Amino acid sequence: MHDTSLLHLFTSDIGTAEQLLELIDAEFLALGQRDLPSLDKLLGDKQPLLAQLQQHGNERSQLLHAAGLSADREGLAALAARSALGAELLARSEELSALLQRCQDANLRNGRLIRANKATVSKMLGILHGGETPGLYDSRGGTARIAQHRPLSQA
Repeated sequence: MHDTSLLHLFTSDIGTAEQLLELIDAEFLALGQRDLPSLDKLLGDKQPLLAQLQQHGNERSQLLHAAGLSADREGLAALAARSALGAELLARSEELSALLQRCQDANLRNGRLIRANKATVSKMLGILHGGETPGLYDSRGGTARIAQHRPLSQA
């Protein structure tokens, strides 16, 4: 009974993780285009998928504990060893783990893009507010700083 329930959860979560990966990839494109309405929609679409993955992860842990096993790979391997569905359980578990790793890698990539965009926007705002002046070149090719800092709005 535990093995069929676990297999069902793994199969369901594989589909959910595939959807999540598609959304994370779409998020990357929207971040590159700075498309805030799309980003907002994508965030709303991701939340239920993440909640479902969390819920199913908890259910898998509970099923393994109910079978007297640890809620980790070793516990799953022990259950698979005594189940007719053991090979399929392990295969689905590996497939889900690989998909979740891809989701995590894509999410980290998106985080790097967000940080780069944030730094660029902060630098631009600093220049516009007059708090930061970009280095300019003088007639000899060296860098020269403008002596008087004025916001662009006062130039």
